[in-house]
Amino acid sequence: MSGGHRELTVELGERSYPIYIGEGVLDEAGNLFTERGISKKSPLMIITDANVAERHLGHLANVLTSAGFTVVTAVVPAGESSKSLTELERLIGIALEHGLDRKSAIVALGGGVVGDLAGFVAASFMRGIKFVQVPTTILAHDSSVGGKVAVNHPLAKNIIGAFHQPELVLYDLKTLQTLPEREVKAGLSEVVKHGLIWDASFVTWCDENADKLTALDPDALGYALYKGCSVKAAVVSKDERENDLRAILNLGHTIGHALEAVAGYGELLHGEAIAIGMVGAARLAVRLGAPEEVYTVTKHVLQRVGLPVRLPAHLPTDEIMRAMMHDKKFQEGTMVFIVPTAIGVVEINKSVSTSLIREIVEQLKQEAI
Repeated sequence: MSGGHRELTVELGERSYPIYIGEGVLDEAGNLFTERGISKKSPLMIITDANVAERHLGHLANVLTSAGFTVVTAVVPAGESSKSLTELERLIGIALEHGLDRKSAIVALGGGVVGDLAGFVAASFMRGIKFVQVPTTILAHDSSVGGKVAVNHPLAKNIIGAFHQPELVLYDLKTLQTLPEREVKAGLSEVVKHGLIWDASFVTWCDENADKLTALDPDALGYALYKGCSVKAAVVSKDERENDLRAILNLGHTIGHALEAVAGYGELLHGEAIAIGMVGAARLAVRLGAPEEVYTVTKHVLQRVGLPVRLPAHLPTDEIMRAMMHDKKFQEGTMVFIVPTAIGVVEINKSVSTSLIREIVEQLKQEAI
């Protein structure tokens, strides 16, 4: 790849794959697809959402068509509601109508919803075909790496899914320039998370470069996404199927997923809910004996990138607690929580009492701004 582009590899033996990050990497999609053995003899299908289709679908389709690929496109409604079995069935219908076969590939062009949905289409179609992640949001630097793909059930998020690794991840920073400000900030939540679980110096860097990040400065953003993807890649390489270590990537997600479910997948963006969840996890950590700075630094850096740190007071605590019981991270009657022990270090605590979590949820509603 040319200068200014960063490349890293998710090391999974024969299923290892590269991540390319930089401005203009989409222009090289044809060559990169070919290098990774994606067939030109069978049609490939780009799945995207209505918002991304307007901005980037034509460009990617043209690049791939010019390189000799047969391109089928499918557009889903923007938003979490597209991660459904109904949409999965519709997309598989489109794939069959257009002659996709075992040698075909699915290309996910969009944010985390599109990546999760398109990846699950690829994992399910003919028991699994190749797929490529082309994330167009900051948030998706997290979900596009690691092969977790899924759709939602009305009772629980991401409960119908699979592990299906992509062939490659193409991250063109130019696609991020059109993101609404709120989505930029929400995406930075997972960037900060990768520092909080793995790399204290990166947390400091995020604090110092918060203004550049929210202004989408290409150098700062490229570095931040490279660092975030590096942490994700390192963790996934060690624990592909979330037997132990990979669970640390869920920092903030136990409370966060519950908030999303109770608020109705709309009032809070995913990254906003996770930010509040990470403040909750940091409060919990201090209650369990971690140094006070775990809480103060976590809250400070999230506020620096413009994220909420307080739980909307109108969300009922009982419902939030109930939603956590549905969460996949709730096992055998104890709450499993990812708890920071220092900035850049977390542990998996499998025996947090639900009454303590309830206290933390109540405190998050009173969180001083």
